[in-house]
Amino acid sequence: MDVVVRRGDVTTRQAGALAIGVFEVARRPEGAAGTVDRATRGAISARLAARDFHGRFLETAVLYPAGLRARRLILVGLGKRAAFTEHHARLAAAQAARRAREIGAGTLATAVHGVGLGGLDPERAAQLVAEGSMLGHYRHTAYRGERPAPLRRVELVEGDAALARRMAPAAERGARWADAACLARDLANTPGQDLVPERLAARAAEIARRSGARVKSLGVGQLERLGMGALLAVGRGSVHPPRLIVLERGPARGSRTVVVVGKGITFDTGGISLKPRENMHKMKYDMSGAAAVLGLFAALPTLDPRLRVVGIIPTAENMPGGRALKPGDVVRAADGTTIEVTNTDAEGRLVLADALVYARRFKPAAVVDLATLTGAVSIALGHLAAGLFSDDDALASSLVEAGEHAGERLWRLPLWDDYASELSSDTADLVNSAGREGGAILGAMFLKRFARGMRWAHLDIASTAWSPVERPHEPRGATGYGVRLLLEWLSRRAASGA
Repeated sequence: MDVVVRRGDVTTRQAGALAIGVFEVARRPEGAAGTVDRATRGAISARLAARDFHGRFLETAVLYPAGLRARRLILVGLGKRAAFTEHHARLAAAQAARRAREIGAGTLATAVHGVGLGGLDPERAAQLVAEGSMLGHYRHTAYRGERPAPLRRVELVEGDAALARRMAPAAERGARWADAACLARDLANTPGQDLVPERLAARAAEIARRSGARVKSLGVGQLERLGMGALLAVGRGSVHPPRLIVLERGPARGSRTVVVVGKGITFDTGGISLKPRENMHKMKYDMSGAAAVLGLFAALPTLDPRLRVVGIIPTAENMPGGRALKPGDVVRAADGTTIEVTNTDAEGRLVLADALVYARRFKPAAVVDLATLTGAVSIALGHLAAGLFSDDDALASSLVEAGEHAGERLWRLPLWDDYASELSSDTADLVNSAGREGGAILGAMFLKRFARGMRWAHLDIASTAWSPVERPHEPRGATGYGVRLLLEWLSRRAASGA
């Protein structure tokens, strides 16, 4: 789907549908809605007067008035003006695009929600509307025989020529960021049969070529030479061997490095500690951290080229079998730490341990890992925020702020040293799992040991990487969480000179 900015009058744009935002409790339509109301001889005013439409947030109505070049008029509620936020603009655009797709509009023209009456910066608003339009339109249709007709184009219409020129690059950036999130959704929605570790490595190579990144995929022999016993142990029960995928973009020298690490378990049965039957089919999304890293790299060309970003993806299938890792086994991580495996379903932290050790070689200014690590974080936070763990207040604050602007919330949870004793083992240096209570915190404490000496943050995205319900910008299924958060964080980091 193309997203473009067009200079012109919303009432004269030819399209399958025109989307206009209306604030709640408006006595009469104002701004772009007022312009359209006058052109349609009071079509919006009549709806408001009849109380068929109120402008409540995300409320929609489809009209077929005379006076427009567009075939349909989609009204989308913006809610109360005093409560309007950046994310509201994104969600309103998503709702409009979704409705336009549902009615088979083919093309959509839209006012840029939030400019003028909403108080948003025009360029920022253009990015948000472009993002929302792409996110709301998304459907994973690769395995469907009958596919709904997509929107071919969304036009952001602005009457001021100079403003339209300024909005254009912002809208392009928003569309590319959302497209990267949709790429991550597609990866996480792909069945495990079609996205085994070697295939994930091939997709990483494709994405790297398109984005100008360097990539390498380390196989079993190389992992053995690096001493990555934890990653190798998780993958040995599968016929598809584990890999470590490493992507790099930006100058090799003269730039501080940021490392992002994504858990890449392409399917998680739990191993010998087998998961229950219910919901196991969703475990194709256990590589959502890896998907977020690949989505980030797909959109990295939109950021400052002086940024040096390294992506590390430890990938494996966690399967039962004659060679599989067993409870009670002891594995040795790349830094020599021995780990008693008390639960083979706590495998994500094992593969991340070796990846974090590998990250040290880049002498990073900051390391962020993303992982669908624990069900416990969903119990703590539900599905509206991911868990954030870090001992670095500045790093944690910058990630929280980026999440707020991206509409991908984080909530910081404790990482106190007192928890470390719960990971003690009678057999090895530590255990990989210590029970249910505080499970998300204990998973983060395990990773903390392998992030020693680095500015590090862990994002437990198990609560947000898969949505159980439809939302304006998210269908049920994989959400692509983390892609836009990381892009926002890196963009802000570059702008501040950090």
